[in-house]
Amino acid sequence: MMRRPGQRNAGSESSIAPKEPRAPLPVSQPPLRAGARWRTWIALTTVLWVSGPDQIMAGPPIGLGELDSLISQHLPQPDPKSTGETLKNFVIQQVVGGTSTTTFLIPGFENYDCGKCHQPEQLVQKAASRMTRVLDRLKKALPESNQVPLRQYIIQPYSDALLQPGQLAHATFDTIRISPGSILIDTKAYGEATHLHETLHLTQAFLGHVNELEAYGLNIRSNPQFLILNFPYFSKVVEAFFIPDIDPILKAYFERGIREKSSVPREVQWFLDEFNADTLERLSGAIAKMEPLLMEVSRLNRELPLQSAYWSDRTGVRSLLLEIAAVKHLPLPKLTVSAETKAAAFEVFDLQFNKDDNTRLGYIIDRRKEALMHLQYGKGPKDPVQRLALYFHYLKKRFLDDKGEIRLGVDNPQALTDYVNQKMAGIEKMIQLSGFTPVEKESARAWVTATQKELASLQ
Repeated sequence: MMRRPGQRNAGSESSIAPKEPRAPLPVSQPPLRAGARWRTWIALTTVLWVSGPDQIMAGPPIGLGELDSLISQHLPQPDPKSTGETLKNFVIQQVVGGTSTTTFLIPGFENYDCGKCHQPEQLVQKAASRMTRVLDRLKKALPESNQVPLRQYIIQPYSDALLQPGQLAHATFDTIRISPGSILIDTKAYGEATHLHETLHLTQAFLGHVNELEAYGLNIRSNPQFLILNFPYFSKVVEAFFIPDIDPILKAYFERGIREKSSVPREVQWFLDEFNADTLERLSGAIAKMEPLLMEVSRLNRELPLQSAYWSDRTGVRSLLLEIAAVKHLPLPKLTVSAETKAAAFEVFDLQFNKDDNTRLGYIIDRRKEALMHLQYGKGPKDPVQRLALYFHYLKKRFLDDKGEIRLGVDNPQALTDYVNQKMAGIEKMIQLSGFTPVEKESARAWVTATQKELASLQ
């Protein structure tokens, strides 16, 4: 099993809103998310469960106006490369987590007059203390997570290809990049949840949607609102097994008004706004029942990182591993359709899931959505509940063996090889980006070597 030298999904989404590729544009992940894909706000509230309801860290509440004022003073500055300006950096090393040494870097600290209000040594000390807490919390929440290779922590006051506007935070190779505005939101509102999310990414071995799925799975354990804001990662499992009437809840959540001209992202505004306590409690109950599924996702992402990423990307279903885990651990939804209808539906699912355009040609097509739409407008059952039930019955047939264990084998080994090589080529391009530090380059090349060995072991 290869170790992941600190990279998240080159191509995935983030959160708060989903993130996508770690690689340079065109991407999208929540750029982590070019746009929505490359975003990395992690929406968690002022109260955060880290390892269960008996371990609560509460932060002082903050008003929207106060947070807006703070963020407006710390918006991303223009890329210094656009002006030809030479960056003046502040660099210092600190021990984090009791043993490892991390380089803390504030590029452009003098260029952007940060010193008018801040002492760089104090900013670094606060960052080191944050990361010490976060590393401890991650180990308690996910003991099976690998040792965290945090070699660099960069507070970046400007936007560039590595930390784009709206992205706010990004885990690359052994490095976390974060904007001043994101630090404010994380410390004033989210209980350091963004840091927790990005730190988990440093422990993951490969790229792809499954990395975001695992990280969001950690976040929803902390606060059920995170499930709402990243619902695409959990939608079908929640609808089929736990809360079939989820649509009115989503509608009510997003119907609440926000300040369109505020510097506070809309996800944060919804998070800070009071929501129905009984509904949140109901969501929390569903999340507790999802625990075995979330742990299964983490296991697969560590034991079979290449195959896990491949199948999620090939099908275009970012939540695929969670859905496969559901058919392993939960009773299947009841089918009321005829055997003929079931067989015909399975043919439709086979037709879509056997396509490899997403990985071979770079399309982004949700094969689950395509299949369900064919059933809806074709000869499938008119009842959406039965269509969704057919999907989960199909997943069991396709991805579970006779003993009920998950199988993620790829019939065409060359297809997997081509997919992994394509990802590595994207990382090679990323290494050439201006601003990519020597530490990131070294760790990226080590990652490529480890990935090549992992791929060779599968041949």
